[in-house]
Amino acid sequence: MTSIDQVLQKIDQNKEKLIARLAEAVEIPSVSGDAAYRKHVFEMADWLKAQLEKLGATAELKPLGKQNLDGQEIELPPVIFSDLKAKTDADKKKTILIYGHFDVQPALKSDGWNSEPFKLVHDEKTGRLYGRGSTDDKGPVIGWLNVIEAHQQVGLDLPVNLKFCFEGMEESSSVGLDDLIRKHKNDFFTGVDAICISDNYWLGTKKPCLTHGLRGITYFKLRISGPQADLHSGVFGGMVHEPMTDLFAVMSKLVTPQGEILVPGINELVAPLTSEEAQRFDNMEYALTDLHSATGKDVAINDDKAKTLMARMRYPSLSLHGVEGAFSAPGAKTVICASVIGKFSIRLVPDMKPEKVISLVQDYVQKEFAKLGSKNTVHIEGEGGAPWYADPNHWNYVAAAKATKKIYGVEPDLTREGGSIPVALTFSEELQKNLLLLPMGRGDDGAHSTNEKIDISNYIEGTKLLGTYLHEVAAAS
Repeated sequence: MTSIDQVLQKIDQNKEKLIARLAEAVEIPSVSGDAAYRKHVFEMADWLKAQLEKLGATAELKPLGKQNLDGQEIELPPVIFSDLKAKTDADKKKTILIYGHFDVQPALKSDGWNSEPFKLVHDEKTGRLYGRGSTDDKGPVIGWLNVIEAHQQVGLDLPVNLKFCFEGMEESSSVGLDDLIRKHKNDFFTGVDAICISDNYWLGTKKPCLTHGLRGITYFKLRISGPQADLHSGVFGGMVHEPMTDLFAVMSKLVTPQGEILVPGINELVAPLTSEEAQRFDNMEYALTDLHSATGKDVAINDDKAKTLMARMRYPSLSLHGVEGAFSAPGAKTVICASVIGKFSIRLVPDMKPEKVISLVQDYVQKEFAKLGSKNTVHIEGEGGAPWYADPNHWNYVAAAKATKKIYGVEPDLTREGGSIPVALTFSEELQKNLLLLPMGRGDDGAHSTNEKIDISNYIEGTKLLGTYLHEVAAAS
């Protein structure tokens, strides 16, 4: 039996203990976006720091200062910097930086949960573990602890040195993290050879994947203002230019029902599709029924698998999100709104720069509004983050692919994701190292939703994957 096989066997033997560890973490309601729960994010940071120190790692809580939340000034939760060196030949071994987060989305049983969200519930019939944070991101974070523990239990030294950066504000825009990374890139982060993040999911439910790209985003607020105050539509209807009418007219010019972005110049910014990329999309294990299952209904724009996946991963999309300032309560209210704000976003892909996209959208909106001949005024502002892309042929990905083949018996799909993890771009740009997204959970885990879960098989086999990855990284060149 090889050394890594001993570790994998020990992880199997520890199964019940590993589930109990996850249950302990899930029971801490570390919701970062609600001031009333902020103390529990600190509690979770203390819990995780203690777990790391118990395993022999150094761990430090890095303060981030304060923020205004829910009308009060409160402390931001700290970021955990932790270091665990191999006991032998540490100076000759690679150093892998692991990122994860210990905060979670809000959850109440009244939201539609079948069980208490902050209690890990084992559904023996399905083999699933239900609880907020089980897959996003406490399960994967604890997976790394499980790996270290198993190595120690079989008397095996770590094949690499590890650095951990765990934050408590990922679900609330990672406030303060980028500045902290920049501040410490020449001390704590020195010597990092590659980066691994396990905060995403398989494309579907059957086949594992490695993710090497994330779309960026630009978010827009389009304000149209008219009269000084709301007006009675019976008195003023038909007499004045109405901001809501202007807003709908302009927003209807942004995107078609088929998802085609109408802003000139946007699609020309996209990097051309290569034959290697096209082949990856053809090879991905995915069915349109997976999409139907995820949405609860067949509302797919395209019936072609590859085109559907490319729409999610490698092409930009424009989505309309809402209207601020409009009447939305139950009942009827016949008011002409004085000012309304339309909200929409564009997901970005290589080679799209946020500042260029914002400029194109602002220019287009101004021109479309001018065509209305309205006496109202228009103002549009945008902000955003760039997309992230990594070389999937780097040794970091080769090692992860070998580890996946060993644990799951199949070659992983190489995917890009439609969502955004801003810290991935920050790490890549600041440290100039290859970054890998190595998912533990499945595409149906329901992160951010009711009844979030992780399958026990994904939790245990995923822990094995993380451990095997470290050994493959050590052997990579």
